Amino acid sequence: MEEWCASFSPVFTPECRVLVLGSMPGAASLRAGAYYAHPRNAFWPILFALWGETPPADYPSRLAFALERGVALWDAARLCRRAGSEDASIRDAVPNDLSALRAQCPRLNRIFYNGQAAARLAMPAPWARCTTLPSTSPAHAVHFDRKLAAWRALREALEQG
Repeated sequence: MEEWCASFSPVFTPECRVLVLGSMPGAASLRAGAYYAHPRNAFWPILFALWGETPPADYPSRLAFALERGVALWDAARLCRRAGSEDASIRDAVPNDLSALRAQCPRLNRIFYNGQAAARLAMPAPWARCTTLPSTSPAHAVHFDRKLAAWRALREALEQG
C-alpha cells in the first residue's frame, strides 16, 4: 500500500562544500528519524572508511563526522508516495529546493547523488558539479569494496577544495 513520505530537514553547516543527496529516507530511517538508519545500508561505513575510520553507534557522532568534513546530507524528494522503501515505487515526488540550501551554504559546489533514483528525482542544480554514485542501499546489490571505490570521489572532491 502506498503512503505519503516526507524527507528530513537538511543536515548542514554554512561551511559545507559537498552535498550527499539521497532519494527519500527508507522506512527504517523514517522510523528512526535518522539518515541511513537501516543496519545494512552502507552509507555510514563507506563515509567513515574514506578516512580509515569505523562509524560509532550513535547518530549525533556520525552527523558531526560528516559535518566536520564539509559534507551535508539531504534528499532529492521532499514528499512522495511510496510502497515500502523501494526507490522504484516512488510516485508523485515533490523535489527539495536545492537552491534554497545553496543560499545557506555558499561554498556548496558539488552534489553526489546516492544512486540513480536521487539523480532522477533531484531539482536541477546548474551551480554544482553533480556525480551519481552507486546507491548505498542494501537493495543495490554491489559489493561493498566496489561501492567504496566509487565513493572515493567524494573525499577527492573535498581535498581538491
